[in-house]
Amino acid sequence: MRIILLGEPGAGKGTYSGALVKKYAIPQISTGDMLRTAVKEGSILGKEAQEYMKKGALVPDAVVIGLIKERIKLQDASEGFILDGFPRTVPQAESLDGMLKELKIALTAVVKIEVSKGTLIKRLTGRRVCPNCGSTFNIETMKPQKEGVCDKCGKNLIQRTDDLPETIENRLAVYQKDTAPLIEFYDKKGFLVRVACEGEFNESFKKIIDVLEKVNKG
Repeated sequence: MRIILLGEPGAGKGTYSGALVKKYAIPQISTGDMLRTAVKEGSILGKEAQEYMKKGALVPDAVVIGLIKERIKLQDASEGFILDGFPRTVPQAESLDGMLKELKIALTAVVKIEVSKGTLIKRLTGRRVCPNCGSTFNIETMKPQKEGVCDKCGKNLIQRTDDLPETIENRLAVYQKDTAPLIEFYDKKGFLVRVACEGEFNESFKKIIDVLEKVNKG
């Protein structure tokens, strides 16, 4: 399975991605994590990326594509991968497409997680994050066992500034401007599958698996 997950902020990409990792025993490739690892290890691309990050500038697409190329050539990605957080724009998707063709790797599917705007806002405003271990909870749909406290490490949970109501509308607007065109891009290529994920997690996850299995069998 070689999968790209698309969806608005709050659609649940991270949660579904984590479940897909367990289901198919393939790595989740997060560009943020990958950049931090490359910088820490001091690779050539990592050093190049660090120069941009020091200046507070965006790391060029060519560098990110290079890092993804290195990552998916590792043994644990030989049976597939899940791309999380990339591509975000059509030019990035075009660069990724060229790189995959070079490696003779074909995508299985691009899954668009469909959730209503009302649900997105409810999920985002209800999200709470552990600043220590990174665990994520939701006061509506995934409550911690003890209110305001992380189940895993016992630290107090926080609400991220980008999950505050006044910033959510802007995040959704940015998504529509920059990332939504990817839907048309992958739809034209025949990779896009839409999955309604409005309901309970297990039900929605089963829908995603059913679609992926159908596509994979061709």
